[in-house]
Amino acid sequence: MASQHELKRYRTNLADELDSAALYETLAHVEKDTARRDVFQQLADSEREHAQVWLDKLHANGIEARLPRRSVKTHLMRALVHTFGPSFVLPAIAAIETADRNKYANQPDAARLSAEEQHHADVVQAVVDAARNGASNAESKGAQIANAESWHKGVRSGNDLRAAVLGANDGLVSNFCLIMGVAGAGTGNKAILLTGFAGLIAGACSMALGEWLSVTNARELARTQIAKEADEIEHTPDAERHELALIYQAKGIEAGEARRIASQIMRDKDKALDTLTREELGIDPAELGGNPWSAAGVSFCLFSLGAIFPVLPFLWAHGLQAILQCVALSGAGLAAVGVFTSLFNGRGALFSAFRQIVIGLIAAAFTFGVGRLLGVSIS
Repeated sequence: MASQHELKRYRTNLADELDSAALYETLAHVEKDTARRDVFQQLADSEREHAQVWLDKLHANGIEARLPRRSVKTHLMRALVHTFGPSFVLPAIAAIETADRNKYANQPDAARLSAEEQHHADVVQAVVDAARNGASNAESKGAQIANAESWHKGVRSGNDLRAAVLGANDGLVSNFCLIMGVAGAGTGNKAILLTGFAGLIAGACSMALGEWLSVTNARELARTQIAKEADEIEHTPDAERHELALIYQAKGIEAGEARRIASQIMRDKDKALDTLTREELGIDPAELGGNPWSAAGVSFCLFSLGAIFPVLPFLWAHGLQAILQCVALSGAGLAAVGVFTSLFNGRGALFSAFRQIVIGLIAAAFTFGVGRLLGVSIS
C-alpha cells in the first residue's frame, strides 16, 4: 500500500499530465498545418498515456480517483490558443516543457516517463525553432551564414505574450508606487488623482516613444542590411550564389540541385534580393520588423491598462478607504500579471501570483513610507 505522500504524488502527476494533454489537444484542434497538427495530437496521446499510468497506480491502491479539474493556467493557455492561435503561445509552452523536462528525474517508478518528457520538451522546442526560421524539419542555416558577415545583425521579435504582460505590469507597478508615495505624504484626493493620471499619461507616452524608436531603428537597420545585400548581389554575384546554394543544402536539398536552384534565382536580381533577404537575413521585406506606429499604440494602451488600476478607487472613495481599495485593486491586478507570467516562467500560477503580489506590495509600502517621511519633514 502506497503512503499518503506517494498517493499525493500520484494525484499531482495525474493532474499535470491531464492538463498537458488538454493543452496539446487544443493546439491540435486549432492548428491548420497538417504536420504540426499531427505532432500536437501525438503529444496529447502520449500525455494521456502518462496520465493513465498514475490513474492505474491510484486504482491499484484501492482509490477511485475522480479526474481533476483543469488548472487556471491550462484554461488561460487554451483561451489564448483559441484567441490568438498556436504560434502566439508556443514559446511559452516550450518554456513550460523545458522547466518540466526533469520533473520525473527523482521518481524511481517513472524512469520511462522521464525520458519521454525530455523528448516532449525537445519536440516542442523544435516546432518553435522551425516556426521562427521558416523550416519544417530543422533550423535554417541562413542566420548562421549571415552571422559570418560582420555587418549582419539579426532583427529578432520577442515573445508577444511576454511583452504584453510586462508592458501592463510596468504601468501597474510604477503608478501604484507613485500613488502610494503621494498618498503617504498626506496629499488630498484631487492631488492624488492628478498625480495618478499624470503618471499614467507620462509613462504611457514614454513607453510608446521607446517602442516607436525601437521598431523604427529595427526597420532602418533592416533597410541597411537589404541595401548591402543588394550591393553584394551586384558586385559579388558568385559569392551570393554560393551562399544561397548552401542555404538550400542546409534545408536538405541535394548539392547539385541546390546549386541549380540558386543559379536560376540569381538570374533575376530582384528575385535574388527578395530570396536572400528572407533566407539569409530572416527579414520579411514587406514587414521590415513591423509598423512603429502600431507598436507604439499597443505599448501605450498596455501601459495605460496597467496604470489605471491604482487610480480608479480615488474616483469614488476618499482618504484611508480609497488607499485600501487602491491596494486591493492593485493587488488583484498584480495577481493577474502573476498568473500570466506563469505561462512563460514554468512556475505554478498560484506561486507566480503570490510572488507578484508580495513584490508589488513591498515596493508600494516602501514608496508610501518614503512619502510619509518626506511629508512629515516638509510640513
